[in-house]
Amino acid sequence: MSRIGKQPVQIPAKVTVAVKGQEVTVKGPKGELKHNVHPNIGIEQEDGVVHLTRSDDQRQNRALHGLERALVANMVNGVSTGFQRTLLIEGVGYGSDLRGKDLVMKLGFSHEIVVNAPPDISFEIEDRGRVIHIKGIDKQVVGQVAANIRELRPPEPYLGKGIRYSDETIRRKAGKTGK
Repeated sequence: MSRIGKQPVQIPAKVTVAVKGQEVTVKGPKGELKHNVHPNIGIEQEDGVVHLTRSDDQRQNRALHGLERALVANMVNGVSTGFQRTLLIEGVGYGSDLRGKDLVMKLGFSHEIVVNAPPDISFEIEDRGRVIHIKGIDKQVVGQVAANIRELRPPEPYLGKGIRYSDETIRRKAGKTGK
């Protein structure tokens, strides 16, 4: 059995899970998420716990078992507590600001870059525009928005300028040595 797939998903208070066929709907204080579970994976809800089972031990079904359990667990965590990614901006003249819900960034280009906030995603700015918090209920969307913003100016290894994750370390390279 899959070590992750066989673990039950605990449903906290204030969160409701509805299973209708292969569709799972999770509602909580922060919002609502829906997901269609793969047809080879069975899903059952009982006594505040969700169990996922697989039909057989084929390689693909073993892989899907743990994946689907993790996706359902992320949905439950998202609607109850939410997810957050933090980005750091380093560089002279680099910064960010909020205009309504949209993020406006100055990254050393001749123009400002505007990042529109997708639905259910919010931005927060700290430290005079040097720290960006991306918050939302869907872990996949939060991670993709953070990756898209980081891609605008990835950190470079010589001076360390650019946008990086808060838990990321950049290996610095030595530059040219002069005589």
